[in-house]
Amino acid sequence: MARMPLADRRRQLTEAAIRAMARDGVPRTTTRSIVAEAGVSLSVFHYCFDSKQALLESVIETITAHYVGVVKDAIRPRATLRETIRAGFQAYWDHVAAHPEEHMLTYELTQYALRQPGFEHLARRQYELYSETYCALIEQLRGVMTFELSVPDTVLARYLAAMTDGVTLNHLVLGNDRVAAEILDMISDHVAGLIREEAPAV
Repeated sequence: MARMPLADRRRQLTEAAIRAMARDGVPRTTTRSIVAEAGVSLSVFHYCFDSKQALLESVIETITAHYVGVVKDAIRPRATLRETIRAGFQAYWDHVAAHPEEHMLTYELTQYALRQPGFEHLARRQYELYSETYCALIEQLRGVMTFELSVPDTVLARYLAAMTDGVTLNHLVLGNDRVAAEILDMISDHVAGLIREEAPAV
């Protein structure tokens, strides 16, 4: 049997770690439980990851990539810029609704990293990644529609990261779909108000 490439093996172990952590919690998930979930040996884990920090960073990046992919697919020109923005939020929210355990895990990872000595940088990296992701999505939106922002991209990105983080946690606690939709509508209206659409150059 051909040996699996390192990148594929890391991806396999990361997805197994996500399943195990979402089911059992971060503190109770051990390297042995992860390799059992993945169906590989412990030596394979240590070949792919040199520390638990490296694994957790991969978990954070992978969960983010899961929903960013669907949001990117949703960002295509619609009748108005506001509709395009709202469609992106809806794609994100559909992922939250379909995979609440993954999103719940992101908050547990934050708390775990902040409380575990030597892991604090992972929490910072997690939230930096959220802002970087929104910066990339804003840039993608610029590629399909012409507009100017009244605030710097980085400021809007941090705002969007904070808003979606808050509404996601609120929904995981309260479970009210209607309230979540109303908040996402409000955020979409606010963002649209920060944007001036420009006619395409002739």
